[in-house]
Amino acid sequence: MSATQLIALLLALLLLAGTGGVLTAGLMLPAAHALRTVTHTSREIFDEMPTVLERTPLAQASTVYAADGRHLATFFAQNRIVVPLEEISPHMRNAVVAIEDERFFEHNGVDTRALLRAAVNNTLGRPTQGGSTITQQYVKNVLIDVAYQAGDREGVDAARDQSMARKAREARLAIELENTLSKEEILEGYLNIAQFGRRSIFGVETAARFFFNTTAYELTPVQAATIAGITNAPSRFDPTVNPRLSEQRRNLVLNRMWAQGFLTDEEHDEARMTPIEDTLDVTPVPVGCQAAGGAAFFCDFVVATIRNSPEFGETQADRLDLLHRGGLRITTTLDMDMQAAAVEEVVAHVPTGNSAGLEAAIVSVEPGTGKIRAMAQNTPFDAALDPAPGTTAVNFSAGPAHGSSRGFQPGSTFKPFQLAEWLRQGGTLHDTVNATQVRRPQSAWTASCAQFGGAPWGPGNAEGRAHGNISVLRGIYASVNTAFATMSTEIDLCGLRDTMWDMGFRPTTRPGPQGPVTLFDPTPADIEITPAMIMGTQTTSPLQLAAAYATLASGGVFCEPIAITRVVGPDGADLPVPAPRCDPDALEPEVAATVTYALEHVMTDGTGRNSRLAGGRVSAGKTGTTQGSSQTWFVGYTPQLATAAWVGEASGETTNFNITVNGRFIRTLFGSTIAAPMWQSFMDRALADEPLLTFPAPDPAMVGTPRVVQAPPPAPVAPATPAPEEPAPPAAPEEPAPAAPAPTPQPAPESPETE
Repeated sequence: MSATQLIALLLALLLLAGTGGVLTAGLMLPAAHALRTVTHTSREIFDEMPTVLERTPLAQASTVYAADGRHLATFFAQNRIVVPLEEISPHMRNAVVAIEDERFFEHNGVDTRALLRAAVNNTLGRPTQGGSTITQQYVKNVLIDVAYQAGDREGVDAARDQSMARKAREARLAIELENTLSKEEILEGYLNIAQFGRRSIFGVETAARFFFNTTAYELTPVQAATIAGITNAPSRFDPTVNPRLSEQRRNLVLNRMWAQGFLTDEEHDEARMTPIEDTLDVTPVPVGCQAAGGAAFFCDFVVATIRNSPEFGETQADRLDLLHRGGLRITTTLDMDMQAAAVEEVVAHVPTGNSAGLEAAIVSVEPGTGKIRAMAQNTPFDAALDPAPGTTAVNFSAGPAHGSSRGFQPGSTFKPFQLAEWLRQGGTLHDTVNATQVRRPQSAWTASCAQFGGAPWGPGNAEGRAHGNISVLRGIYASVNTAFATMSTEIDLCGLRDTMWDMGFRPTTRPGPQGPVTLFDPTPADIEITPAMIMGTQTTSPLQLAAAYATLASGGVFCEPIAITRVVGPDGADLPVPAPRCDPDALEPEVAATVTYALEHVMTDGTGRNSRLAGGRVSAGKTGTTQGSSQTWFVGYTPQLATAAWVGEASGETTNFNITVNGRFIRTLFGSTIAAPMWQSFMDRALADEPLLTFPAPDPAMVGTPRVVQAPPPAPVAPATPAPEEPAPPAAPEEPAPAAPAPTPQPAPESPETE
């Protein structure tokens, strides 16, 4: 388009815009026939321009909240909170009209005098001038925003182009827009879309919060004048960047407001005399999960939930775009008091950066709902591409789809799954089983759905503490591997797979030809069926173990862990969220109650007896330790809360022998060494204000009757009384220790000897 055509187009716009057009034409073109020709050409070009401004919803910041409404994190592509005009101070409305477009309420979208002045100066090579009305500026911002949201970089550049062609396009759209929207609607749109600061501050509500820690509704004249002065050049007039220039610009706005009758002499003078530094109360909006502090890993889990859930969009890109632009209010399941306790206890027991290189995590879920109530670890969160030393973005509590972790071997925390299957297949707690170490051929095991083979297998017990016939109950509370090996030969391992899946066990990896395969969406078929499975050799996550134990706490109801309970859009309407997925028939209530009864004995007679809860509160749980003590666990629960505590080394490639933690020398790390006391400290704090509840009674038929043998014939002088074959076990050390542990990492055997 030639320069002549551009001038002609502007002339035609002036003619269409109202009064003053003929005078402008006379100034620009001396010949009447030239006027007619150019105007005709201009009208043709003008008529071909679009007349409808395509608007899309403005990008707004999304906010994540804890269950009680406390703020966790904010996400945005553009930091903006849209508010209606009635929630914007009249001082703010007056300030922007005074400095940007004093005839805003008089023109029809184009200010002919301002446009003429700009056209003449630009044509004669004088300093470029704008002359755009608020309506035209609104049009420009909408064009930029639409192109930006569409990822159209060329469209953004075109909307920002300083040519008269771009101004002509804006003018045409502005004229048409004034035919469809009221002045108030246009002003509201402008005040919400414009940029008011260098740091991605869009809209007056965000600007009021950032610069003055107030709302757009409460802005004073001096505050409104400051904000109104920024938008002309956001980087230059931002008061946090150039306070001197910002104050000069503010005072210019105040002068305009006074000249146009928006301020009294007293208001004007007082505002001008106030140093801009005295008015500021800068309140930055931290962005992303980094700002969530100790709850950062839970926040990251929430983001992963949104990214993975079709309720939030068709693709992962759509879902993350909704998070960063959709203005969502996301309410989560997090209990902030429990979270604070989890953060403090995990760091107290396993300090960040400890010399032993230990890592640790605590995660809690609510039985019967699956709500995640706390999630913490001792390694600080850092999602940067180049994270700081000693930090990580890997969430040790979650699995691959929600935290990038590949999980950990659960060790003897697996035993409750096998016990549940034992009871389902007709066994009892007082059945006796052989606890002597036996290497059996693979054919000794039954699996109706799978085939396996290999060398004979049989795990041992540390220091040979148990042998001969012992009860199943003693086998679980003393964590006797050999007893559970015998039990596994009397059940269908495929039934065990089904039971553990129903209860909530989810593997995070499975064996593959080239090594372990990471499972982002596991199925029951991903559970490896081998005799060694009973030793807890397949990896899982602390969160899933907590959820599975919650199945026992809730009487057999398994619920998939959830982090989000409600999402509200910017219009106040509720959006769909992932529905809670609970299976009320995951496990028979009598089986759950009887397994819980057995795990209560862990707390009174077994490996967890030093971690009983305060005030006589009932609890049930299980320790776990893997080969080389690389992973140690305590997973336990009350009727109100199920919690997994993990302490170990995330890669699983080191052993934990002869280490020092918190000034304490530890020859061999077990689940009862740190994980169980950490669990105990957290649970005492988390449940301090909760009532003391009891577990349901076990099923007597599943408990069974202790085996009784006849004593030798009685002496003539006194009658004999029957004695149990299995006397009460003697007091055990804190936990059994492996014989002669190697001080350096050793290759793991085919099946680890676990706690």
